[in-house]
Amino acid sequence: METTNKTIYLVTGAAGFLGGTICRQLLERGEAVRAFVLPNDPAEKYVPGEAEIVRGDLTDMDSLEKFFSVPKGTQTIVMHIASIVTVNPNFSQKVIDVNVGGTKNIIELCKKHPECKKLVYCSSTGAIPELPKGEKIGEVSAFDADKVLGCYSQSKALATQAVLDAAADGLEACVIHPSGIMGPEDFAVGETTKVLIQIINGEMPAGIDGSFNLCDVRDLAAGAIAAADKGKRGECYILGNDEVSFRDFSRLVSEEAHCKKMKMFIPVKIANALAKFMEKQAAKKGKRPLMTTFAVYNLARNNDFDSSKAKRELGYTTRSYRETMHDEIAWLKATGKIA
Repeated sequence: METTNKTIYLVTGAAGFLGGTICRQLLERGEAVRAFVLPNDPAEKYVPGEAEIVRGDLTDMDSLEKFFSVPKGTQTIVMHIASIVTVNPNFSQKVIDVNVGGTKNIIELCKKHPECKKLVYCSSTGAIPELPKGEKIGEVSAFDADKVLGCYSQSKALATQAVLDAAADGLEACVIHPSGIMGPEDFAVGETTKVLIQIINGEMPAGIDGSFNLCDVRDLAAGAIAAADKGKRGECYILGNDEVSFRDFSRLVSEEAHCKKMKMFIPVKIANALAKFMEKQAAKKGKRPLMTTFAVYNLARNNDFDSSKAKRELGYTTRSYRETMHDEIAWLKATGKIA
């Protein structure tokens, strides 16, 4: 193999919303990017053309070895963004295998490859135990799957602790905790974008009187790259935004998209009772419920996260919900996802 003196950023989850945006921002600043993509992933077409693509699976060490192998003299920085995201709170072995087992495989290869200079692991605010409403939720130094709800959050807690254990053992690694995600170029149309489209098209007759914490994908990507540049070993950084109520969120949508306002908002207690009924009816019919108690919990919970550490140490910034909403709606129109 030829000898080089360059750095390659190894990005997992590169075909995803955040991973793809990270790839684009790295390429824009002139970095070399290698993208790890699932074989036959239809979203591969959204990975920027300048990125080198390696196909593989986080649970397959042979494909990961190929992903990590670089020419002699090359340094690597690993951005581990890939995971299975699910709003189903029930235990899933696949979620554990990919999110926890896959992360442990990444850690093992980072240790095996001395040219790997840093690992940035993308966790989630869901991995951090919730505090009572009125208290800001900040970073914690240890993670326990029994202290969070839902298989996804539990898997992120287990994986985050594995990264921190490796950092304590000498691996140059840090962790970012994004809250929710929204913004333009959501090619796969994730949960928040679906809600946005439903509100614009008048397909959501009522909301729930809860709150979100959502970040612009461009700000999250910049925060992740800043963690690669400046993040300290063994440290965690919350990448969040201001908490926003469903009422204010839907009002912004109607103002920016010039669509009908959502007028009805169901109190959390009533929404929870409705969700329980829907879950029972769906279980009888073998279908997915329209609303789940877990979805209601995520709107009812404390979503007030403290990003001051990331702002102070990484230079993390967030744009307004209105700006993000404006740009996302313009992108949805430009791509024909809304009229």
